[in-house]
Amino acid sequence: MIYLDYAATTPMSEEALYVFNEATKRYFGNPSSLHEYGTMANAALETGRDSWAQMIGGVSEGVFFTSGGTEANQLAIQSLIDGNKNKGNHLITTEVEHSSIYNLFLKVEKETDFEVTYLSLNEAGHINIEELKNAIRPSTILASIHSVNGETGFIQPIKQIGALLKERNVLFHTDFVQGFGNVPIHVNDANIDALSIAGHKIYGPKGTGMCYINPRVDWHGQIPNTTHEGGFRPGTVDVPSILAFTTAAQQTFKKMEENIIKMTELRTYFIEGLKAREIDAAIYESQKAQVSQIIGLSFAKLQGQYIMLECNKNGIAISTGSACQVGQQSPSRTLLSLGKTKDEANQLVRISFGKMTTKAELDQLIDVLARIVT
Repeated sequence: MIYLDYAATTPMSEEALYVFNEATKRYFGNPSSLHEYGTMANAALETGRDSWAQMIGGVSEGVFFTSGGTEANQLAIQSLIDGNKNKGNHLITTEVEHSSIYNLFLKVEKETDFEVTYLSLNEAGHINIEELKNAIRPSTILASIHSVNGETGFIQPIKQIGALLKERNVLFHTDFVQGFGNVPIHVNDANIDALSIAGHKIYGPKGTGMCYINPRVDWHGQIPNTTHEGGFRPGTVDVPSILAFTTAAQQTFKKMEENIIKMTELRTYFIEGLKAREIDAAIYESQKAQVSQIIGLSFAKLQGQYIMLECNKNGIAISTGSACQVGQQSPSRTLLSLGKTKDEANQLVRISFGKMTTKAELDQLIDVLARIVT
């Protein structure tokens, strides 16, 4: 099989696997325990926390480890809401957030007296800053706006958003799951109060993630009397997985510029290959800011699921969009927000590259697509 669904998940890197195996043998103690094994595990855990703080431009006191991006998103948002609900009852997000965020806001809206404003995308794939500005009320306490769209690779103007929200005294959370290692980030420079990252998107283990919350921001833990992770998340901390996750992040962070260059070359090669074979494809990309390794496209009115299944038959793994939504067979909210019809939104196909992707693999994909579409 040729794997071209790296935006859904990635294999663990050799470095991360090595660290996981070694840490499992050495740091198996509970970091909350007071004996020597616990002390060793806790010291390793704090080293990982310090490393994450340096990579995102934050402080270690704001780093909390989670079971993944979904939990990081949901705990961050709910904890910030609960810690600031005395200040207002209005929230802002977008129509195209990851399902972990979008569904949480629907739940909050349904079960509480909070009101939620859902921002749309403009033709460039960005939120409209004027729409965001007009959406802010005196009662607005939080906005959650993703950094990189997982279906198309659109990059949001995070610094501009952060500056506006800070000026209006609104907390800013961003889902950075698709952004880490692909887009430079500095939480203080971008006025980000909280962000979320997942291990399995950056060649780390599944079941690991990280949430950052600025220590100066008020938040409220979800489970009373929780002692782990500063009261943010209950449960014994998985130190070996966190160290493997941190190792994967360090490698990704170190090679970010190199990775961006490679992904840009692969994107150009693939799109030019489609044109050379005269394959009728509509490509959804931002002319302002685009992550190169995610390509959202559709083919001549064919359903995305059909394209995906036919590619699978030919030994190529691609996606119809976010892996957290495909089971529902619902149209892409990203394309709907861009003004596409439900039928057009159901035609979305996502191809995403990784560090092992080669031009030869893309040649094979182009051959298969040519047979399917023509």
